[in-house]
Amino acid sequence: MELNSLIFLPSRAPELNPVKNLWQFLRANWLSNTVFDNVDHIIDAACTAWNNLLALLGTIRSVGLSV
Repeated sequence: MELNSLIFLPSRAPELNPVKNLWQFLRANWLSNTVFDNVDHIIDAACTAWNNLLALLGTIRSVGLSV
């Protein structure tokens, strides 16, 4: 018989959520202090920020793994 048990994670544990670190990096570098006109503007800005991030070799891994 296999037993499953819940593992409760701390409420604030960014090292367990690398995506949170990536979004923080995107906001800090390309998305902060911006007033968006509409949803399309938000999507375009997010896509541009993501493409900028992809152009920085190794940044995704280093930001995602940062603690």
